[in-house]
Amino acid sequence: MSLRASGEDYLEAVLMLQQKHGAVRSVDLARHMGYSKPSISHAVGVLRNGGFLTVDQDGFLHLTDVGQEVAEKIYERHQFFTQWLLNAGIDPETAEQDACRMEHGISQKSFEQIRNVYAKQYE
Repeated sequence: MSLRASGEDYLEAVLMLQQKHGAVRSVDLARHMGYSKPSISHAVGVLRNGGFLTVDQDGFLHLTDVGQEVAEKIYERHQFFTQWLLNAGIDPETAEQDACRMEHGISQKSFEQIRNVYAKQYE
């Protein structure tokens, strides 16, 4: 199952919340993302059915290996593009918003090339 940008955003948010708080429930995701509980419930169901996350008996969300891989890839891109834009003099709010759009629209090959060129410039 391939994911749309919104699915990648949900997985990224689960990863970020897990890193920050350890355990994550749907209500935490709703609060973090600013979405309604029914919207989150629907998205969690789609991601669970796609094999990207599981929900345990206590309602905690857990990324599967595939979900973890996708989330880490998107989070890495988000951090990179945010910092790249900040270094270019973009204000933090705009950099954050633009990075969120950029992280989904670029191929892995192009991202790796940009990241490698950027890293060489700042070694």
